[in-house]
Amino acid sequence: MVKLRLRHVGIMVMAATASSPTGIYLDNAATSWPKPPAVVEAIVGYDRDIGASAGRGGYRRAVEASRLIFDTREAVARLFGVADSRRVIFTLNATEALNLALRGWLREGDHVVTTSMEHNSVARPLNHLKEERNLEVTYVPCSPEGLLDPDDFARALTSRTRLAAVIHASNVCGAVNDVAAVGAACREREVPLLVDAAQSAGSIPIDVETLDVDFLAVPGHKGIMGPLGTGFLYVGPRVRPQPLVQGGTGTNSEDTRQPEVLPDYYEAGSHNALGLAGLRAACEFVADVTPEAIGARKSALAERFVRGVDEIDGVTYFGPRDFSRQAGACSIQVAGLDPAVVGLRLDAQYDIMVRTGLHCSPLAHTTLGTIDQGTVRFSFGYYNTEAQVTAALQALAEIARG
Repeated sequence: MVKLRLRHVGIMVMAATASSPTGIYLDNAATSWPKPPAVVEAIVGYDRDIGASAGRGGYRRAVEASRLIFDTREAVARLFGVADSRRVIFTLNATEALNLALRGWLREGDHVVTTSMEHNSVARPLNHLKEERNLEVTYVPCSPEGLLDPDDFARALTSRTRLAAVIHASNVCGAVNDVAAVGAACREREVPLLVDAAQSAGSIPIDVETLDVDFLAVPGHKGIMGPLGTGFLYVGPRVRPQPLVQGGTGTNSEDTRQPEVLPDYYEAGSHNALGLAGLRAACEFVADVTPEAIGARKSALAERFVRGVDEIDGVTYFGPRDFSRQAGACSIQVAGLDPAVVGLRLDAQYDIMVRTGLHCSPLAHTTLGTIDQGTVRFSFGYYNTEAQVTAALQALAEIARG
């Protein structure tokens, strides 16, 4: 444990002091970077020392691979308050997890209640299912800051509602919704709740039992700081969606039907063991540092950034000003400049990496009033520093002055 803590401190010093040729990375809402050293070590260690596919052999290294998958599932369960780790279903990303929940659970003519801030990973499957299964979808409007009123959401639930789907934190403006209040309303009405935790997992404490969550969709590569190509869907005991795919699981090989036990029912094909080795290390890192500490760091950087933006003529911030409800993604516009131009200048002239445009979230941009051209998004991560925020503000001020 001591060695791990020292390694964490070491990389924080590096981030704060080194003038790296890689520039200033402020696109953590897309994927976190850099990764904790233990994550990289775990990926390399799997490839170097194990290499085998879990459940595909009785020899020692195949057994070690199976143990690694199990240990990763247990690490995820501990981090998110899951009592039975078999209910942690590994996926390639949060998008696949959301599709498993939506496509696997919803039936012909079902009613779904969701919000006006959802990412396309929810909006597109729902639109497809509206055509394919004649769904009725109610979008509850959020405030111009991107925040959902839980009472408005509760009023939209009916006796016909089969699923509620809520984004925990916005990828566009960082607005954090009160999932606990939404969960309580859903439980009172016996409506299953799906939470998109793509921007909250790892930096906001999440306990699926306390929050009354039936489905929790999480990517491994964002706030948890694990590798790309990893994620999971928590499937609670009150729901049982149909699987997206069927195939080999390494179990019940004599039967041509998909095993019905969890997690095999949903996990056909060989696992991304390389990625899951990194995911286990990432979950342990987050648990050690704590989501509370990581979230506090990100919200503090966001507040410092927004306070600085307020001092720059011609730059407008879109999002919550209650920084306890700001997950670290800050959207701005510069008067008279297309966001794409601002992003290109930040990269070319200042070596600052941000994301511009609509961020795969046209519903959110419509809610914020930025749908016409989108925004420039600065998204902060655990390894960003106050010095980097200052550099970003200086660059913005120069760009805004023309």
